[in-house]
Amino acid sequence: MHKPFPKQLPPPSVPPTIPRELSKATIPDYVIEPPDVLAVSAISLVPKHPYHLRPMDTLIIQASGIPEEAPIGGEYRVGLDGKLVIGFDYDNVLGPNGDKVYQPIQAAGRSIEEVREELLARMADFREPNLWITLSSIASQQEVQGEHLVAADGRITLGSYGRVCVVGMTIDDAKQAIEAHLSSSFEDPKVSVDVFGFNSKVYYIITQGAGLGDQVFRLPVKGNETALDALSEIQGLSSTSSIRMWVARPGGNEQGGDQIMPIDWLGITQRGDVATNYQLMPGDRLYVAEDKLVAIDTALGKIISPVERIFGVTLLGTQTGNAFATYGTRNGSNF
Repeated sequence: MHKPFPKQLPPPSVPPTIPRELSKATIPDYVIEPPDVLAVSAISLVPKHPYHLRPMDTLIIQASGIPEEAPIGGEYRVGLDGKLVIGFDYDNVLGPNGDKVYQPIQAAGRSIEEVREELLARMADFREPNLWITLSSIASQQEVQGEHLVAADGRITLGSYGRVCVVGMTIDDAKQAIEAHLSSSFEDPKVSVDVFGFNSKVYYIITQGAGLGDQVFRLPVKGNETALDALSEIQGLSSTSSIRMWVARPGGNEQGGDQIMPIDWLGITQRGDVATNYQLMPGDRLYVAEDKLVAIDTALGKIISPVERIFGVTLLGTQTGNAFATYGTRNGSNF
């Protein structure tokens, strides 16, 4: 059975090693969880050998030992139809009747070596042709870099390269997992990974509403916040709040009880006392109690307000009835 929270807090057991202002602690390595957002940038993504050409890829082709009137040299792009147009007589082949037929090299889906061999075959009439082909740029490669949301199943989507599970990993572990996943498409891929949105590690501020409803604020942990920083995020205390507040931390204290760390608001704000300006950790609850006088006033208002409304409606009805009864008469005479 849940025990009600005591009206008066017992003397807390707050170890002197608890991080606070001027003696903060470094948060351990960040563990990725939904719904964090990761920023992934590609450092080196070289296609695996042999690379099969795709439409709009660009090749650098150089040749020697060919006629000067039909030179080959420069950049050539694979067309949208997957064909590579060289120009001159290199795009023609002999038809069944011995006549020339226009037929550019089909490059899409083939390796660079296969394209080179076919182009050399079309140079068979030359004495000693030499040919060099290198890949200049890849037009249809899926971009990996950008912001990637960690989905509810703990995976991020890398476009056409599939999905990678990163939940429960540190940033270094996620980097290795992504590189291992991309190794099926690239030679020794290298990426950089960082957390773009710290969404899974949060702390809470609960302000008691003095009978008007409590408010809960959910704020991300940035690694350096104290209780004073947290209250500045919600623009300080409201008119229904008191200066009685504490930090409730999940887990037990050294005596096995709740970790309740009272905060001296006047000490922090008016005297610069940092003893109770605790550093907030993921999962902490900063609770601000209500002003008792405001709570009593709210409770009385809830009781008195219905009675006032009943009397108000009754008085209004009586006055309206009297007005209708005496309408058109004055001093007992009819108008």
